[in-house]
Amino acid sequence: MTLRPIITLPDEKTLREVSKPVTAVDPSVRNLWDDMLETMYRAPGIGLAAIQIGVPRRLVVLDLTKDGEEKKPMFLANPEIVWSSETQSDYEEGCLSIPDYYEMVTRPSEVKVRYLDRQGNATELQASGLMATCLQHEIDHLNGVLFIDHISRLKRERVLKKFTKAQKLGKL
Repeated sequence: MTLRPIITLPDEKTLREVSKPVTAVDPSVRNLWDDMLETMYRAPGIGLAAIQIGVPRRLVVLDLTKDGEEKKPMFLANPEIVWSSETQSDYEEGCLSIPDYYEMVTRPSEVKVRYLDRQGNATELQASGLMATCLQHEIDHLNGVLFIDHISRLKRERVLKKFTKAQKLGKL
């Protein structure tokens, strides 16, 4: 496994690229997932999309376990939301590509997601709570959408300006 650098703002060009579908879950995909998982754990985070390490493929890793619990990683290829509830919930979201910035985001409280698992089997998962939020957040990444796109324009412009300034000052 290889630790990969995480793409951060202000690199919107990469982060907003729409990821391409995976044609097969093969050893190269599983190796990439392993690299993504190591990178996510080291960050630390609970979810990571391949585009966040500069690979525009529809791949996600998740692990919502807490410190001290046995790890339960999930591997998703070509995840898509096939149903979402009308009921909404708010979660304070953060993102490894937007370090140290958190904001309340409203999303459907439940979703059903279809994807290919680590063995390449078509799988469906119905999720609620933090899992539903995390799945939506990571699938957004695959579509070139950042969680700051779900907040007010003023707040979004402020955070983009902050990261652009930090880069110019060499603080990123």
